[in-house]
Amino acid sequence: MKLGFHVSIAGSIDQSFDRAQLLGCTAFQIFTRNPRTWKSKPLNPDEVKAFRRKHRESKIGPVFSHMPYLPNLASPIDTIYKKSVDALVEETERCDELGILYIVTHIGSHVGSGAEGGRLRLIQALGRAADKGGPMILLENDSGSGDHMGSNFGDIAELINELGSTRIGSCLDTCHTFAAGYNIATRDGLAQTLQELRSTIGINRLKLVHLNDSVGGLGSGVDHHDHIGLGNIGEEGFRLILASQLSKRPMIMETPVNDRRSDAENMNKVLELAGLSMR
Repeated sequence: MKLGFHVSIAGSIDQSFDRAQLLGCTAFQIFTRNPRTWKSKPLNPDEVKAFRRKHRESKIGPVFSHMPYLPNLASPIDTIYKKSVDALVEETERCDELGILYIVTHIGSHVGSGAEGGRLRLIQALGRAADKGGPMILLENDSGSGDHMGSNFGDIAELINELGSTRIGSCLDTCHTFAAGYNIATRDGLAQTLQELRSTIGINRLKLVHLNDSVGGLGSGVDHHDHIGLGNIGEEGFRLILASQLSKRPMIMETPVNDRRSDAENMNKVLELAGLSMR
């Protein structure tokens, strides 16, 4: 099982490997830049060399990049849309430098302009980025709140099929999936969810699972992550998930940073629920 966390790049981007190793990660995810601003600093060549060297030597992988918080690839506002597309294109170039093969992006919000308008914006943005070559872009499913798009597997599949690019895949977030109304916390609900996933997006397009419990209830639309087993999916739900076909994909935790449980404790909980030896 490939298992890890979203880890910090504070200090220098190559230090993400050091942090991942301390946590016992076999895969991990990063922001390649400050996720809360539009501007980004060019990658330091020495840090890039160190990142690539540690990647080779650590045998940890794959490594995933996550897009920053501000971009909205479905925005009807021209200035925001242009900045968002530019940010995605720039991220493909940064990942190329670093040797990162996958970028995770939220699908975005149409901000009241209508789902069809948002879909057209998305197709144009993703098509431009995919045409640049480089890493595969993974579309992350949404929790279904407000005007956010991509909470339905069928809608994601339509986007992927319309783009027709081998460089577009998917990322399934367990918190978002549950909050969007897919009951992955029960045996029957998980089986139905996986069947819908297979018949729409396709398992071959799924490259990553974000393993997060849900503060919100089933179908709540609430995108609020919880520690593994402490939310509404619960320990039994994760025991089922970890015994399913989803465990054949890399699993990255984006669990909270608070006093309820540490990253190391979340790692051990997943290993326990999967029936594997704890560190």
